[in-house]
Amino acid sequence: MAGKFIVFEGVEGCGKSTQVQLCYQWLQSQDIPVVLTREPGGTELGYNLRCLLLEKVVSQPIAEVTELLLYAADRSQHVAQELKPGLVAGKYILCDRYTDSTIAYQGYGRGLSLSLINQLNYIATNGLESDLTIWLDVDVEVGLYRKRGSTNRLDRIEQETVAFHHRVQQGYIELAASYPARIVRVDASLSQEAVQKLIQEILRDRFFAEEEGKSGIYTKNG
Repeated sequence: MAGKFIVFEGVEGCGKSTQVQLCYQWLQSQDIPVVLTREPGGTELGYNLRCLLLEKVVSQPIAEVTELLLYAADRSQHVAQELKPGLVAGKYILCDRYTDSTIAYQGYGRGLSLSLINQLNYIATNGLESDLTIWLDVDVEVGLYRKRGSTNRLDRIEQETVAFHHRVQQGYIELAASYPARIVRVDASLSQEAVQKLIQEILRDRFFAEEEGKSGIYTKNG
């Protein structure tokens, strides 16, 4: 079985972390070799970069270009250490955020050069793109309400203004319009169960259609 790279994207509070975990459990139950990872933080180096990027340090704010470069450094290590070896080994890799997050957050949210971001993304990934990106689409206000109601401790990005998060959402809208073959929108305002069912159907149709009926592993009602 060939490895597949599946990314989950969306604004804060869209349910990414929950859905990627549920998808991981489902693929495991189907005897699929699967890896769950995230950006930033998918490696030991990345974990330390994640702490730098997301912890709020009021007295020493991170410059916007510095933030961009730190995300690129995390991604470069992640691709080399985890993603490419996992795909070569034939694993399904589920990743919580990837290059589209940088375009949406640092490009649209921060207003940094999209051409610069695209160049850095290409350098960091060495051209590795997802086979499928699940965009969990939810209204910004709904997502922030969910996020801020579920925790007393918001990270540096979650504390950004509503206007910032609307710009991020616009980034996802434009990315989905530009890459319809790669990015699939899922209505994240639905129930947790309904969203997961849609994701499973998308994966079956995209990757498992040829296998159905052969081994008995993949079923439309599974």
